[in-house]
Amino acid sequence: MNASLRLSLTSLRAHRRRFAGTFLAVFLGVAFLAGTLVMGDTLRGSFGSMFGEATSGTDAVVRGADAITTPGEAQGVRRPVDISLVRTVQRVPGVAAAAPNIQGAGQLVGADGKPVGGQGPPTLAGNWITDPELNPYQLAEGRLPARSGEVVVNRGAAKKGGLKLGDTTTLRTPDPVRVTIVGLATFGGQDGMAQVTFTGMTQADAEKYLTARAGRAASIQVRAGPGVSQRELVRRLTPVLPKGVEAITGQDSAQENNDMISSQFLTIFTTFLLVFSGVALLVATFSIHNTFAIVVAQRTRENALLRALGASRRQVSAAALAEACVVAVTASVAGLAGGIGIAAGLQALFPAIGFPFPDGDLVIKTLSMVLPLAVGIVVCLGSALLPALRAGRTAPLAALRETAVDSSGASRFRAVAGAVLGAAALAASLTGVLVSPSVWLAGLGALLALVSFVVLGPLAAATAVRLLGAPLDRVRGVTGALARRNALRTPKRTAATASALMIGVAVVSLFTVFGASLKATMDRTVSRSFAGDVAVSTPSFGAGGSGLSPRLAPALQRLPEVDTAVGLGCGVAEVDGKGRALTVTDPAALARTFDLGAITGSLRDLGTDGIALTRAEADRQGLHTGDTARLTFTDGRTQNFTVRALYGQSELAGDYVMTRAAWAPHRTQDADTLIAVTFRHGVSADAGKAAVRKVAARYGSPEVQTREEYAQSSAGGIDMMLTLVYALLALAVVIALLGIANTLTLALHERTRELGLLRAVGQTRAQLRAMVRWESVLVAAFGTAGGLALGSFLGWVLVKASDGASDTAFAFALPPARLAVVVLVGLAAGALAGLRPARRAARLDVLRAIATE
Repeated sequence: MNASLRLSLTSLRAHRRRFAGTFLAVFLGVAFLAGTLVMGDTLRGSFGSMFGEATSGTDAVVRGADAITTPGEAQGVRRPVDISLVRTVQRVPGVAAAAPNIQGAGQLVGADGKPVGGQGPPTLAGNWITDPELNPYQLAEGRLPARSGEVVVNRGAAKKGGLKLGDTTTLRTPDPVRVTIVGLATFGGQDGMAQVTFTGMTQADAEKYLTARAGRAASIQVRAGPGVSQRELVRRLTPVLPKGVEAITGQDSAQENNDMISSQFLTIFTTFLLVFSGVALLVATFSIHNTFAIVVAQRTRENALLRALGASRRQVSAAALAEACVVAVTASVAGLAGGIGIAAGLQALFPAIGFPFPDGDLVIKTLSMVLPLAVGIVVCLGSALLPALRAGRTAPLAALRETAVDSSGASRFRAVAGAVLGAAALAASLTGVLVSPSVWLAGLGALLALVSFVVLGPLAAATAVRLLGAPLDRVRGVTGALARRNALRTPKRTAATASALMIGVAVVSLFTVFGASLKATMDRTVSRSFAGDVAVSTPSFGAGGSGLSPRLAPALQRLPEVDTAVGLGCGVAEVDGKGRALTVTDPAALARTFDLGAITGSLRDLGTDGIALTRAEADRQGLHTGDTARLTFTDGRTQNFTVRALYGQSELAGDYVMTRAAWAPHRTQDADTLIAVTFRHGVSADAGKAAVRKVAARYGSPEVQTREEYAQSSAGGIDMMLTLVYALLALAVVIALLGIANTLTLALHERTRELGLLRAVGQTRAQLRAMVRWESVLVAAFGTAGGLALGSFLGWVLVKASDGASDTAFAFALPPARLAVVVLVGLAAGALAGLRPARRAARLDVLRAIATE
């Protein structure tokens, strides 16, 4: 074993350039994985410290015991508590102070007239708690709000909105309220809680603008007296609280908030990055395997001589694996350092792009170091295992032959196995799409399709390269013909090299097709369901924003240009023990402005005790018109509603519709999410839009858009997602590019004598460089074509499986322009990968090259 190790180290020192690409592939994959884990740990630790510091003075929180959570929402809506309960709490022995915490949505308008925040994180408003220990926000500048209209805002929101002390602006609650900024605050020592904005008002203003009825609060913050622990304080509070109200410790409340941030943002964000780390490492696997396969093929005579001198198969294989181990360990350790650097860079970069990374040192946990190190080593050794075993099987007589190159014959077993895997992939995909809609079954089919593409790669390589390279014979003459024949010489190697790029292109194509399909779905949904002329809306994605004033729709209805203006409010209730979102509106006007499909019953007769459902939801609940549905609201009250209408489509209208009068007794902070406006006959789009915008300006200037503009803005988050995906997948493309360059370099090394002969018979340096570059482009073209086909198929599978597994009708769309860009990028990557090997080949000394054995 020592002899094998010494031999490996000697070989590595002599041929270290061979493994440069492998080193970089492992380094990049491990660095990205380690950086993601360290960044996630740091964010969790920073937010935990921030919440702990901000709520350190709160020993107990009194709140509604039950929360109603609707599908797709992580944080439920709780029952408000009576502010009068504060006096009861203050009389409990061991309580030093108690204060109501009134919270609701409130969005500041910046100095430029645009709303601050709202594209994701919440925009909050509440009463400014005067007890500094109970208030999670600390006054940093100015003074407390003393009169109506005075507010304190968190410093981060003020900076983002270009606001300063003494400025007067508008606060959407959602009704516009003129406020004057008299103070700036921090949260846990930071300018804010991530990008969440907060506006602190007087208690009277908070009760007036943020609650449906005065005298209610989201919770009561409690501080314990000396010598009373948090657990003891909760134990003393519990007996005096009314039914439906509970007390939890301040530590538990802070942990819930931290967990909410972790589940809603950090877990999703880090999982997203980890998926792409996995893609990068998968791409690296092909590049690493290809490198070791070529190196082993080039060492056939060397390994055969070792076998002839008495080395066993195990020793030869161990020597090859030892080389892989040295490369794996050094590259992985370097990758850990690179990952820490990536996390530190992101910590500095995030504030610059608008996401305040909480202050604090990097949190480097053992798992975040051990896992990437282990993954890097396992990936590298696993990729080198088959070539190492192949090296051990080298026959001693091979030393008498000329230096061998990698054999690339396509076996019958490969053809049969690939065909079987392809058939299984097609069967699983079609079953998950057409027979029994299932995203998981479709995902299994997608995985099998990927494996079958890799297995069948060498069989397809020869045909694909002939077809893709056919124009080169005419365009580039002999140089193009030689490039095509070089790519055809070893189909197995060509396929393995192209597979790395194929996976990257496939994932890019998959997300491109899925994103285009989501946008097409949104366009179709708006076109099919929305019959209005303009839409007045809030941000189209995220939890932010304050909504629209419920008074805006009636104000628009009074315009002479408007035929119908209907606002869609939202509420929540439990139906059969499960949280459901409610659409609160004028049902009759809704039917005139939205296409609800076939309607059974009457939407005009809902009244205060009637409700309308989609047929799909009615079938799930086993309800028909005339039946009774039992709804439980956040105020704890339960009411029976008669099902008076069923309708077909629910994309914009939701599954449950009730009148504003029915919702009024249970409402909290009232707001609309969308107002649909239809103009009178003869009113032009420009005139109607101008009239609507003029009235909307009095209610905080929300967006007024045509139907087409509304559909486009509703899909705005998809473009943002695709931009992030493309940026992350650039890493996979870079690793694939390194793999192509490394393979070409090694392949040119074994063709040194051939290149010398070509130069000797008249090939110029420029022709040689062009031949190598075109060979690289052909390999990249094969990988790009395969990735495009695979990604488009997987995109179709994902869209169709999502269509069958959800209530939303998904539309499949292929974006030709974006996919053409993907193809051009793939070909450009091939051309770029061939530059350095081409330059090195052109610099070969002709006589020495001819003399090389």
